[in-house]
Amino acid sequence: MSDFLQRFAERFAALNKDNLELLDKLYSEDVLFRDPLHEVHGLTAVRSYFAELYANVEALHFDFHGFDQVSEGEGYLRWTMRFRHPRLHGGEEIAVEGCSHLLWRERVYQHRDYFDAGALLYEHLPVLGSVVAWLKRRLA
Repeated sequence: MSDFLQRFAERFAALNKDNLELLDKLYSEDVLFRDPLHEVHGLTAVRSYFAELYANVEALHFDFHGFDQVSEGEGYLRWTMRFRHPRLHGGEEIAVEGCSHLLWRERVYQHRDYFDAGALLYEHLPVLGSVVAWLKRRLA
């Protein structure tokens, strides 16, 4: 297990709307952060993205359960994100499995998240959710 990945995961899991200054210890100034819904360049933009993310949810928590370093300065974290949003899934908790690919020197300069955007968002929207569920049943 990578010490860097373990420390990163612990610090990332401790993030909340009141301590986003901790992002400065995780990411370099020129960080590129990507997920299936967004691409954000630079630490200032990442701070803004996380501030918006935390402002729009009632609860958000990451459980990390895999730490795989593939080479010096490159690795993967496997995680489960749990969150509650007042307008999704009746405000009930939603759990999404995902994986993060990280590149780092002293801090992370590239972070790419992989997860099912449907499981995160689309399946829980009032009208679109039923369409996505219907499509999944048809394709199964």
